[in-house]
Amino acid sequence: MTAELYLIRHCRAAGQEPEAPLTAEGRDQALRLRDRLAGLPIVRIVSSPFRRAGDSVAPLAERLGLTVRIDDRLAERVLAGEPAEDWRDRLRRSFADPALAWPGGESGAAATRRGLAALADAAAGADGPAAVVSHGNLLALLLHSLDGRDGFAAWAALSNPDVFHIDPAGTVRRCWKDDD
Repeated sequence: MTAELYLIRHCRAAGQEPEAPLTAEGRDQALRLRDRLAGLPIVRIVSSPFRRAGDSVAPLAERLGLTVRIDDRLAERVLAGEPAEDWRDRLRRSFADPALAWPGGESGAAATRRGLAALADAAAGADGPAAVVSHGNLLALLLHSLDGRDGFAAWAALSNPDVFHIDPAGTVRRCWKDDD
């Protein structure tokens, strides 16, 4: 990848469903995210269609005078069609086997392909860095693809929000601290 991107995990939300709003803490986090990123030369913001993602970057978009573009390919990966008590074990196994797809779910390989395509499109033609906001599972898959880190461990270490910078050389660096 030859573009500069900021990959953002959404702020704390009230649930996992697509229309789940941010919690009060999440709304405060969105303001902190705005304040931390507003000084960067971000020229484009692209978001998952899920409410919690768009709401996480809305204050930043307003401050920068940008419109948030929605890209359905940044939606969270569906692990399985039905909730499962052993979801964490299933998630771990799916990171170990990218081709594994639980009934009604999406494989890690398929999610990674759509996520990388969304990143490429977010960066295409931008005359500066793009901010891309998505979700933990997809973000961990993308980080694995970009720099080889262990997907499950990367997922487990994510915070809400979280921010990773990808420089034009493709180097990935976490640039968010929970206590900032």
